[in-house]
Formats: sequence, structure tokens, C-alpha cells
Amino acid sequence: MDRTERFYKIQRLLNQRKSVTRDAFLEELEVSRATFKRDLEYLRDRMQMPVIYDRELGGYRIDQDAATAHLFQLPGLWFSSEEVHALLTMEHFLERLQPGLLGPQLRPLRDVIRKSLDSGDFTASEVNRRIRILQVGVRPVESVTFQALSSGLLSRRRLHIRHYRRARDETLEREISPQRLVYYRDNWYLDAWCHLRKGLRTFSVDVINEAKVLSKRAREISDKTLDRTLGAGFGIFSGRHTQTAVLRFSPLRARWVSRETWHPEQDGHFELDGGYMLTVPYSDPRELVMDIMKYGADVEVLAPASLRQMVSEQLAAAADLY
Repeated sequence: MDRTERFYKIQRLLNQRKSVTRDAFLEELEVSRATFKRDLEYLRDRMQMPVIYDRELGGYRIDQDAATAHLFQLPGLWFSSEEVHALLTMEHFLERLQPGLLGPQLRPLRDVIRKSLDSGDFTASEVNRRIRILQVGVRPVESVTFQALSSGLLSRRRLHIRHYRRARDETLEREISPQRLVYYRDNWYLDAWCHLRKGLRTFSVDVINEAKVLSKRAREISDKTLDRTLGAGFGIFSGRHTQTAVLRFSPLRARWVSRETWHPEQDGHFELDGGYMLTVPYSDPRELVMDIMKYGADVEVLAPASLRQMVSEQLAAAADLY
């Protein structure tokens, strides 16, 4: 039990009983006399708790004659210390995912969490110092653009966007109905219905140069349809029609890959020599090929033949560079 939890337990015991003996506190809190004394002094001096020792009752009680007795209350955060730490860690994570993701409406809650945490054993600054979030390959997103996308998404309004198409080195304009924002491999993507192409598309948020929220209501696509169309295959390049990749990893690499999730519908098993067989559905092979290639000689594509050929050609082209 850490300090914050002890404070709430001390308050609860004092509210539940007419008086509480020192031994009862020590037994309930499972602390030494010195620790209990420090806790009591902190509550009196820093938290202004009007607690006194009543010699007639032989225990501690709230001084009802104190001017602030009816006003006193510990900060109203009803979480355990572990939950508070988890919340602060999540807030720390979200701030680094995208500046401005936590809007001004949530700032007061964050301040309450930090204030409550600072009164305990671990300060907010200590959590931020000790927990590091390292991101690799992050492509920056303009806060104004991100906020416009979020606003249209949550208010269920259409968006007019200008986005850069890297493969063809061109900038296009689209009217879209945003469906969901996806944070994938340290970057943001927007799943949306494209009103020009009359179909679902996934846009990389970092290449959206401009986004404007329109007054038109967004077209609604069911979660089931989104998952079936965009989540059927491997990675961010997904689609409704899939094939199944059969991959065999070396015994050494199997120790890592066997614990990884490549796709919700993947299947895998160990072989007698310690190798690992992994099957994963995919619709567009581009991202899958990149992931396969990073394992080098520790993986072999067994099927389908088209995927095996594609990886073979990529490896040969890479070897030619050296």
C-alpha cells in the first residue's frame, strides 16, 4: 500500500468511527509507528485535515469544532495508486502520439490526476522521467490538420481534403466521410468513404496538407463493413479479397515471431526442429513483403508462388546493390 492509498484509508477510518486508536491504524495500514506519524503530520500540515488525539476516547478523531471540518475532503480521485499511475502513463503516451490530441476539456482532469499523484510516493515528473516512449519512423502531422480531421470524424461531418500522392508525385482533392482514425506503426491513418471513387479508402494523415470540415453529414459505414473491407488482410494495405501467406521461420527467429501478432486471424505452430510455421491472410503484398525481407535468411516464403517470386526478386535486386 503506498502513501496515497494510506491517506484515503485514514480518512475512511476516521469517518466510519467515533475515534480510532493508534494500534488500529497500525494494523489496518500495515506500517510502522514512524511512518504513521509522518502520514498524520502530512495530512495535518499539507492537506489541512483537522485530526486530533482525544485522550478521553483514547484515539484519533476529526475535530468537529474546527472551522473547516465540514469542508475538508481529500482530492476526489477514486482510483488506486496503480490506476493513477496507469492514467498518467497513458496521458504521457497520448501527448507524444499527437500534440493537441488531449483537448482543453480534458486538461482539468489531467491536472487533478497529477495533483493527486504528487501527494503520493511517485510524482508526475518522476513518471515522465522514468517512462520513455521511443518512436521510430514517425512522420509529423500538423496539429491544425489533425484537429480538423478529429472534429469532422467525431461530429460526423464530411471533410474536404488535399493530399499528396507519393507514388505519383501529385496532389489530389477529395470529399470524404471520415470513419475512424488508426494509429499504426507510429503513424496516423484515416479510414474514410471517398465520394469521388465511391468506396472505402485509407489515407496517410501526414500527407493530408489541408482539411476543412463541411456542413454535410458524413456517410455512415458499419463497423462490420469497415472490418471486413479494411481489416481482412495484413497491415495497412488491406482489402476484401485475401490470399494466405505461408512463412517458415528459423528456430532462432521463432523465439520472437511465435509471440508476435501479425494478424487477428493468423495461425502458427512449431515444427520438430524448432522452426515456426506462420500463416497470415493478406490482400496487398507490399507491406508484407517489407516485413518478410527484414528477417533475411531467417524466413522462407512457402506459398503462394506469386508472393515467393516477389520476395525472391526483391532480394535479388537488393543483392545487386552490393
